[in-house]
Amino acid sequence: MPQEAADTTGLGPGEIHRRSVESYAQVLEGRLEDALKLIDPEVVDHRGGTQGDHRGRDAWRQKWESMSADSAYHDVSLTIEQNVVSGDTSVNRYTLRGTHTDSGRRYEVLVMDMVRVRNGRIFEHWVLRDEDAIRHQLGL
Repeated sequence: MPQEAADTTGLGPGEIHRRSVESYAQVLEGRLEDALKLIDPEVVDHRGGTQGDHRGRDAWRQKWESMSADSAYHDVSLTIEQNVVSGDTSVNRYTLRGTHTDSGRRYEVLVMDMVRVRNGRIFEHWVLRDEDAIRHQLGL
C-alpha cells in the first residue's frame, strides 16, 4: 500500500529529525504510520555491525515492527539535549530513558543519531546508542 506524503511543507531537517525521534514511544507501541510518513521510500539505514545497511521504507518498517513486537521496555521517553543542522543533515544528542519490563529496572543513556533529509523525509540515517550501558544499568 503506498505511503502518503507527510505534510512537511516548510520544515527543515532539524524539525523532521525531531519529529522522527519523538515518535519512538509510539513506534514501540506499534503505531508506525505517522512516523513512516517521515521516511523516504529509498532510505538507507546505516545500522552497522553484523546488520549492515538496510535500504527502503519496507526495511525501516520491519525494523520498527520488530522493535514493537519484541519490546522488553516500557515507559520509554527521550529528551533532545542538542541539535545541530548543516545543510540537509541534522544531528541529535538525546537522553533515552525506559523501564525494563521483566525486571522493573530503569535505564538512562545518551544517544546520538544523524539523518539526511530530502524533500521533507529522512533518506539516510546513522545511530550510536550505548547498549552496554543499558545492559549494565539493568543488571543484564
